[in-house]
Amino acid sequence: MALEITDATFDEVVLQSDKPVMVDFWAAWCGPCRMVGPIIDELSNEYDGKAVVGKVDVDANQEFAAKYGVRNIPTVLVFKNGELVGRQVGVAPKQTYAEALDAVI
Repeated sequence: MALEITDATFDEVVLQSDKPVMVDFWAAWCGPCRMVGPIIDELSNEYDGKAVVGKVDVDANQEFAAKYGVRNIPTVLVFKNGELVGRQVGVAPKQTYAEALDAVI
């Protein structure tokens, strides 16, 4: 299961991580988000120990969604050393997300 990230934990979990981090910005009411969710969960298991993979519910946590210009969901951001290095807006195949992680590991 992907890690649940909140506004309160974002700084520590994402920006201060010593591993690359993939963050799925989603909402429960979003149909396409429900398509991406299982992919993010699979990647969380597959990249365990190599990267952090988590989710931010934008309805409950809006601070970092706004900070990083997340206007459409799902939006998946990739961070390395606290810097935003990748962005995927909308639904994409699992391979697209895996390649984004592989590029920063």
